[in-house]
Amino acid sequence: MFSSAVTTYWKPESAPEISDDFTVVIDPTLSDSRSVSVLSVADGRRLLTVTPARAAELALSPAATVSDEELARRLAAASLELNGPDHLFYLPVAQQEALRLAPVGAQTRPLTDEDAPLFERFTQEAPEDDLDDAFVELDHWLVFGTILDGRLVSAASMYPWDRSRLADLGVITLPEFRGRGLGRTTVRAMSALAIDRGYEPQYRCQFDNVSSVALAASAGFALFGDWDVVATE
Repeated sequence: MFSSAVTTYWKPESAPEISDDFTVVIDPTLSDSRSVSVLSVADGRRLLTVTPARAAELALSPAATVSDEELARRLAAASLELNGPDHLFYLPVAQQEALRLAPVGAQTRPLTDEDAPLFERFTQEAPEDDLDDAFVELDHWLVFGTILDGRLVSAASMYPWDRSRLADLGVITLPEFRGRGLGRTTVRAMSALAIDRGYEPQYRCQFDNVSSVALAASAGFALFGDWDVVATE
């Protein structure tokens, strides 16, 4: 269903097909901000990936299994907390060729430094919470926008994620222009170019962001799993 770039990044070959508990994976390449990574894949796999230092701190061994309750107990004993899970969405392989061939309207295009005045006005009009949550920036690797009557009304950006071929994206549509499919159009146009460049678009959002979950589905993304990391504050 998903490309090998997605499955190879998230699911080591040693992971079990289905498990009610988390299987421990020790990965020395994890950054400090992801020293504890909890993944529940939609196909039933559940992985707890930790750095060697965290493994020692939490008394975890490679390939061991840990229940939800046991993981919570060990984290609490180490005074560690998780941020709160995100949904992870990707474009199924079957959707990607059709997406690449789909026409894009003239109002949706890549944004460049020359669009700085448009983008500045857009950020002034967008809700502050959306700017914080979506992390859409004009200097990201890819940036797209939908422009109506000379006004940027929907913007999306993405950047290569964690030294991988995944490209993490965010999207914002101004409140008065929502419900018209503009965010969907912007995300799909940007995703098509990312795929052409050899990257897999990655759509993340929090569980309670109902509108973002709906946008992911309307843009053709499918749920891969739920992911959480240790809080670093």
